[in-house]
Amino acid sequence: MQYDVIVIGGGPSGLMACIAASAHGAKVLLVDKGDKLGRKLGISGGGRCNVTNAKELDELVRHIPGNGRFLYSALAAFSNRDIIDFFEGMGIPLKEEDRGRMFPVSDKAKTVVDALVGRVRAQGVAIRVNSPVRRVLFGSGRTAGVELAGGERVHSRCVIVASGGKSVPHTGSTGDGYAWAEAAGHTITELYPTEVPVTSNEPFIRSKELQGLSLRDIELSVWDPKGKRVITHEGDMLFTHFGISGPAVLRCSQFVVKTMKKFDVKRVRMTVDLFPGKGADEIFKETLKLAESEPKKHIRNVLKSYVPDRLLPLLLQKAGLRDDITFANIPKQPWLEMVKLLKEFPIEANGTLSIEEAFVTGGGVNLKEIDPKTMQSKLTGGLFFCGEILDVHGYTGGYNITAAFTTGYTAGKNAAEAALEIEGQM
Repeated sequence: MQYDVIVIGGGPSGLMACIAASAHGAKVLLVDKGDKLGRKLGISGGGRCNVTNAKELDELVRHIPGNGRFLYSALAAFSNRDIIDFFEGMGIPLKEEDRGRMFPVSDKAKTVVDALVGRVRAQGVAIRVNSPVRRVLFGSGRTAGVELAGGERVHSRCVIVASGGKSVPHTGSTGDGYAWAEAAGHTITELYPTEVPVTSNEPFIRSKELQGLSLRDIELSVWDPKGKRVITHEGDMLFTHFGISGPAVLRCSQFVVKTMKKFDVKRVRMTVDLFPGKGADEIFKETLKLAESEPKKHIRNVLKSYVPDRLLPLLLQKAGLRDDITFANIPKQPWLEMVKLLKEFPIEANGTLSIEEAFVTGGGVNLKEIDPKTMQSKLTGGLFFCGEILDVHGYTGGYNITAAFTTGYTAGKNAAEAALEIEGQM
């Protein structure tokens, strides 16, 4: 059987590539090694599937720190607005939540997965699940199809590799596509975990005394060994038995990895600002006033209303303050030290969880070797890449899935046009 386009991988970018390629007149085959399409999509957004982000284009790209600018051409062809229109046009109403995140009104990822797979089927795309690809076939300097694990060869004029990265491997993303890219002469930039919890060997982490404590609306910073701030992100965070997690931590995680690598160090300093909206002077006055308003109370009881209860003993200990003193006995210097800790509570990070435990893979197929207008390889005709296999990664919040959909659409459309052009020349 001869196809115009074979798409490897039934994730968000692969499904969108199938839809775009078949809509542009190509005869398409989708092959996936798993038994179910859209598995990673099904667990995205906490099982609710954050399909895109409504931010303006420049702001959207800023939230894709891993080579987001590469996406400008693709987003010009199929933007976040187009993604919203696409789903609503299929009868899936969306709603905007905090920070521009767009979810289906149903709050069910299954709604999105079923609609995408349904559209793929409706447009006549042939689907083969439980069909691992052994290699991509080449001939005369261009793609010729794929060879499946059982030895069967399926021929096509163009091949789109949408096999994902190495994150969340139980959904099928086990990094298979990197070898196929290398076989075609591509280089793979070093892979590393992003959007991943951070690990720490601090005594208060090892003792688990803060495990489960959540801090709301804080600012988390990463510092290099020279004392320069690398990045700051605001949001929520959570202390765990191995370190820290939560939205602010996930966003900072790639900078922990990069700083450790750049400076060849085994530890990186992070600080938490518990009161980003207040200056140290204001906190000093407010906490002192609290103590003064109840002068007979021990400060541990006074400060409970100001500082998370479980953090208080550690905070006082680090500041050198006894918890049973009253207002009359407050020493100024340790009190100033406590205030400083509230603005810069230090956590020494010693790394992150593994790439397999990350939400997103950093690194991938080198973008210098990919045409950003078409997603086609500059080295091998008829070979296209889309989604997480590319060296593109964003923060959580609908940015990675936007990159997957826009690169998938671009690859599908251009692969179809390339295949039909070849057919017309025969």
